[in-house]
Amino acid sequence: MKILHVLDHSIPLHSGYTFRTAAILREQRRRGWRTFHLTSPKHMVAQADEETIDGLHFYRTAYNPSAIPGVEQWGLMQALTQRLTRVACQVAPDIIHAHSPALNALPALRAGRRLGIPVVYEVRAFWEDAAVDHGTAREHGLRYRLTRELETYALKRVGHVTTICEGLRRDIIARGIPAEQVTVIPNAVDADDFHLGGQPDPALKAELGLGDARVLGFLGSFYAYEGLDTLLEACPLIQARAPDVRILLVGGGPQAERLKAQAERLGIQDRVIFTGRVPHHQVQRYYDLVDLLVYPRHSMRLTELVTPLKPLEAMAQGRLLVASDVGGHRELIRDGETGWLFPADNPEALAARVLETLEHPEHWPRVRENGRRFVEQERTWAASVARYQSVYDGLRARPEVLRAG
Repeated sequence: MKILHVLDHSIPLHSGYTFRTAAILREQRRRGWRTFHLTSPKHMVAQADEETIDGLHFYRTAYNPSAIPGVEQWGLMQALTQRLTRVACQVAPDIIHAHSPALNALPALRAGRRLGIPVVYEVRAFWEDAAVDHGTAREHGLRYRLTRELETYALKRVGHVTTICEGLRRDIIARGIPAEQVTVIPNAVDADDFHLGGQPDPALKAELGLGDARVLGFLGSFYAYEGLDTLLEACPLIQARAPDVRILLVGGGPQAERLKAQAERLGIQDRVIFTGRVPHHQVQRYYDLVDLLVYPRHSMRLTELVTPLKPLEAMAQGRLLVASDVGGHRELIRDGETGWLFPADNPEALAARVLETLEHPEHWPRVRENGRRFVEQERTWAASVARYQSVYDGLRARPEVLRAG
């Protein structure tokens, strides 16, 4: 079976989107399927029309963007449609598999109808919700509503919809998509790629001024929805009872300067370590410094609907984690069994949960073991990717999926 994947962007960029993509492609190849990969014009770091990155070959799409709102999106889709049609004619796929956003799904639909190839659309998040968090759209504003309608239009016309979690599945069905046409392919990890956490590097710990401190950590991108401001608000409450606790924030992003200013305003700048972004091959060293990972996501549509990858990666390493009780976390974390949850957007509750967890180390081995077992038994890529088989087979057996848009 040959599948042509249509992607917003890909490796060598590092994001949850690109890591999920690479994992899916590699697992599909292990199953004996032939995969082909095309990125949209929004992958703006391409060095050539075709590139091979970490053993995966990508077709790229060139485009000179317009600065006129609306015209740029139309031009992106036109360029992708043309490039997709040419690549599809060359590789002759059985399935076109478009991944979020709708700017990829609509070109896939056009090319699929033209060439008689069924289309799967994979929703990883609704990008209008992410735009609200990033400040590029206002919830229920004109741009938000138009983007939402575009997504719904695509969902109603593709042959089948896949998505990453039950929260998104419920939202998709609520838009009028038959439940039997929506399949969850959950986020997962390759457990064998993750080893149980190692010992802290004394030199790195000393370099960062952590000494004998107990460390609360977050490693990732600093987006507003991650709720790191709530963690900083909780810091003085935690240190009132546990003065040896420090917060280690590894990474960067749009909220970095705002978080540094907040730490100064709260008078905790000497207790919060901002490392900036670190090379990917060094990330494990920083993980090993952390006693308790904290994922304090704010409650909003994006976080209530979408499951993140980072808690799974933490559990695969047998790490301890505390997270807000947003819907995306509740799908992954069993409170008191594989981690601990606290009411979202509540610094007092976060502080209380962190202190309770630190004060009861006798529970840690059981929770570490439960988290690792959950990943090994329920959240491997082999198990997740196997779900595509019935989706693809069903489309190939149903010529009527090539309905008009």
